[in-house]
Amino acid sequence: MKIKKYITIAAVTLLLFTGCNSDWLQLSNPNQQTTDTFWKTKDDAVKGINAIYQSLYYDGSYLRFCQLALDLRADDIVGDSPWDVMHNTGAFSLPNNAIMQEWLWVVFYGGVYRANQAIANIDKIDMDQTLKNRLKGEALFLRGLYYFHLINFFNNIPLITTPFEKAADYYTPQSSPEAVWKQIISDFDEASKLLPVSYTGNDLGRATKGAALGYLGKSYLFNKRYTEAAAAFKSVMDLNVYGLMDNYRDNFTEKYENNKESLFEVQFSRDAGGTVLGWVDAPGPDWSKTTARAITYGPENFGFSDVIPSRWIFNEFQVEKTVDGNADPRLQASMFYNYPGCTLYGKSFQDVYANDLTKIFPRKYENDDSGRPDEFDWRSGINERLMRYSDILLMYAECLNELGRTSEAYDYVQQVRDRAKLPDLKTTKPGMSKEQMRDQLAHERALEFCFEGHRFDDIRRWGWLQDPQKLSELKQHDAEFNGYVPGREYFSIPQHEIETNKTLKQNTGY
Repeated sequence: MKIKKYITIAAVTLLLFTGCNSDWLQLSNPNQQTTDTFWKTKDDAVKGINAIYQSLYYDGSYLRFCQLALDLRADDIVGDSPWDVMHNTGAFSLPNNAIMQEWLWVVFYGGVYRANQAIANIDKIDMDQTLKNRLKGEALFLRGLYYFHLINFFNNIPLITTPFEKAADYYTPQSSPEAVWKQIISDFDEASKLLPVSYTGNDLGRATKGAALGYLGKSYLFNKRYTEAAAAFKSVMDLNVYGLMDNYRDNFTEKYENNKESLFEVQFSRDAGGTVLGWVDAPGPDWSKTTARAITYGPENFGFSDVIPSRWIFNEFQVEKTVDGNADPRLQASMFYNYPGCTLYGKSFQDVYANDLTKIFPRKYENDDSGRPDEFDWRSGINERLMRYSDILLMYAECLNELGRTSEAYDYVQQVRDRAKLPDLKTTKPGMSKEQMRDQLAHERALEFCFEGHRFDDIRRWGWLQDPQKLSELKQHDAEFNGYVPGREYFSIPQHEIETNKTLKQNTGY
């Protein structure tokens, strides 16, 4: 598909609620909702918050592109798409005017714009204080989440925390990464104090206290503030509402959505909305609330196979046997490959791929056991799990290790390993040093979270791209790393944004 028009921060056609200052425009449409006529009632406030969630559903976010932007540059995924936008992303050769960066920028800043309006106006509305706190907490959480994505994708970005009031506001210069991280941490921290622990009924899936604390800890971790990160992760555990699902695969199907392991997930459904896919435009009542992940990652004959697992990650699953001598069960939950009894969409793997039984494909988030024949309707209803409790456990273990409490880290790592029926690390690898535990955690995270958008962020924050030995290992895992040049651990600032906002400076490496 082709983008019909570029949309910048200044082009508010993306946004649900817009308004014009009377100094700019003398005429007004009495039938069009503006920021001056909206934000009057409790119902307005709820609708305004709901609009912020919409930024999770565009093609630039979790309909498709966000997963690809997170996964393609990692060593557990290899690009397999004829489309240069996808192929070049994984090879670190994406040009600085590509649709990938443009849509990521547009969608997440669109979410920031909406969140800023909500945060600025909710306190003015007369309503129950408990509801007001919750709504404000949701807005703060979502703004923090969108900035979390923006800084990890682009690093050098404008920090905008108030609604636009004059034309000059559209041309905000970039802030320091430190200033942006400070705001992200503040948003998650404040949200954690306002949000409820859980929801029921139609509110299920909204941001919770646990989600805010989890992302607060993750933000501290990404800034190597291990003491604060550990405290946030411990607070999540102390809520006593999360745990690991017995069956690992239950985290990637429709049947067990919003389960006890999930801190936050994007709510997709084949039964909600219409059937029109949500690209980048103003949403309409006929828009689907589905995701194109399944067709994008889907195996040959059933999807586009735009990405495939690296041979390295496939082999990494087989480094250790379970306590009963079997392969790590997460391998079959994560990938389709040639093993006895492997079926997909009702067909035998060996029959479908008889000409090449060495093929491997992602299985996470695929509807292979749904009864549908393939993914070519583009409409998967499987919720995207953005943060799981196993991540909390492994990030907490990482903090303990970095704080010199390596012996304590074992127990939290083992909780994740126990589900996979892997041997006790205290027996197989007793007395690991901090450095050895770092390598072990990298291995554990690769297996637990392959194809879930964590691996490249981990690689970058651990400094592996600046470590010649580690970079050499990455090149052995995935030849696409041969295309890496310093600076390209971040995407380029979209060229259209630079041409529109002359204060923006391009990232290094482009």
